[in-house]
Amino acid sequence: MSKPLSVIIPALNEAEGIGPTLERVKAVALTQGWDLELIVVDDGSTDQTGEKARSAGATVIRHPTNGGYGLSLQDGIRAARHPYVAITDADGTYPIEELPKIYSMVVDQGYDMAIGARTGTEYKKGLLKYPARIMFRLLAEYVAGRRIPDINSGLRVMRREKLLPHLSRTCLGFSFTTSITLIFFLNGFFVGYTPIDYAVRLGNSKVRHFKDTLRTTQIMVSVISHYNPLKLFLLIAAFCVIASLLFAFVGWVIGSIWLGWCSATLVAAAPICFALGCLSENVRLSSEKRT
Repeated sequence: MSKPLSVIIPALNEAEGIGPTLERVKAVALTQGWDLELIVVDDGSTDQTGEKARSAGATVIRHPTNGGYGLSLQDGIRAARHPYVAITDADGTYPIEELPKIYSMVVDQGYDMAIGARTGTEYKKGLLKYPARIMFRLLAEYVAGRRIPDINSGLRVMRREKLLPHLSRTCLGFSFTTSITLIFFLNGFFVGYTPIDYAVRLGNSKVRHFKDTLRTTQIMVSVISHYNPLKLFLLIAAFCVIASLLFAFVGWVIGSIWLGWCSATLVAAAPICFALGCLSENVRLSSEKRT
């Protein structure tokens, strides 16, 4: 019985890690008997990334300049010929040996997307990175109404037919995984998780934490406003109410009329935000009916 799988690896100046990563993927595929398609998207590398990937037997898609992690995955997914696609990184951080378990969750258990949820001390490192992950995860769980162990893991297997209609709404940068996770949950697709270890990367990181955090916030707001705008406006309304109570209390303590006026303004803004959320939700439902 055929076991098709396209593995897509975006790579920017990953000459150190791309060879070992591809060899690990091929070794796992051999033990599993997969009909393997290896696609490396060389995202404008200035080192030997593309040449090493090609010599290892991968199909290489070359970007003339750096287009972004998400754009690389989009191009790889569109070029894939198999109904199941996996993504991983070229830096050695993800345990490729866990891929059969993740693949089985989609093919045998019926999930539309299966994700390796990262664990370990290496995953929790970073003064900005890890707290930001928690913030985005909590926001996603609030909107989706489900527990999400890891919103932006880069090791996952997905049904290509479920991916293609939504690729245009995903992020071109590092927030691709965040956006596609939210999109799958908000469309009622089945998403499963399994814990994986997360290792030290090979080579230098391309992530710019502050800038990429802002971009992730932007793409999450965009996805939520498109698929579930009411919850977004409810969150804003709740923030207005909580802030108004805080301003009112501090204003009462220090006797500030100005803070009292701020509190009254925020109280007035809360029902307006709620009304805008209801309007946005009706517009979304009407748009879905027309399509």
